[in-house]
Amino acid sequence: MVTGEAEGRGAERAGLVAGLLLAAGAGSRLGRPKALVEVGGERLVDRGVRTLSKGGCTPVMVVLGAADTIVDGVLTVHNPDWTSGMGSSVRAGIDALPDSVDAVLVALADQPLVTPEAVRRLVEAYEHGARAAVATYHGNPRNPVMLGREHWSTVYSMAERDVGARPFLRAYSHLVTSISCDDVASPDDIDTTEDLARLSEMLDRP
Repeated sequence: MVTGEAEGRGAERAGLVAGLLLAAGAGSRLGRPKALVEVGGERLVDRGVRTLSKGGCTPVMVVLGAADTIVDGVLTVHNPDWTSGMGSSVRAGIDALPDSVDAVLVALADQPLVTPEAVRRLVEAYEHGARAAVATYHGNPRNPVMLGREHWSTVYSMAERDVGARPFLRAYSHLVTSISCDDVASPDDIDTTEDLARLSEMLDRP
């Protein structure tokens, strides 16, 4: 379900929507960088890349920090200020976006229940004219987030410490299209070993 400024409008855009996966954190409560944590035999960073790619994002980029690792088939960006929080990763990712990209879809590596279908819904909202969109769950805006090029400088200036696009979504909610993803995804994240066990069990269910 799509609500907001793009609702009821026909397809208007066909530019590139890059996928930007934020995977720079150290995972202090897990004891290792979240990018390297495995669920279902797959690293979170690889799962996130696959989700963005299958959802229709081109190119896909990954912001790394605590883990200096190889991620096949994508552009990687090192965030030297990753210890300052997520905001610096958002800024590093925006700085690295190619000129050919018209919008970016930002996702977090530690949310393995976000699916390609949720990503695809935001990409489709862009294709139908939305210039900013957010996935919602039970009416609450979470991740992923899609941002048209004209919003990048504003998001950049507002992203600091451990917040990314949230201040922009709140301050400019009238510009943001809400995309309901309750039926295809979940924003549950992995912060602790208990979270990892619970989400791993959910992903192992047939």
